[in-house]
Amino acid sequence: QVQLVESGGGLVQAGGSLRLSCAASGSIFSINAMGWYRQAPGKQRELVAVITSRGTTNYADSVKDRFTISRDNAKNTVYLQMNSLKPEDTAVYYCNAEIATSRLGYWTNYWGQGTQVTVSS
Repeated sequence: QVQLVESGGGLVQAGGSLRLSCAASGSIFSINAMGWYRQAPGKQRELVAVITSRGTTNYADSVKDRFTISRDNAKNTVYLQMNSLKPEDTAVYYCNAEIATSRLGYWTNYWGQGTQVTVSS
């Protein structure tokens, strides 16, 4: 069994910063890409940022130059540093990871439970 546990969400004023963390645990053989998605009320879930196992990153246009994704492979953890936050960044943020549970296993997508980020104007 694999679990992704997020932390670091909360309430912040516009212009402020937050750092999200997501730790993967359980029967993990290898982790490929890790990423962050978000879903605002009444909207579809969207990609925020993704990082490959080699460190290649990709960002949604709306967060470029404000958010930074990073990972610690030794800790099976991915981070999202969010700066210059805007009210439109308000959403539930979900961690995602592609994980193989054995040498011959397939890559499976796992999701965290989500953490609320609220940015007040």
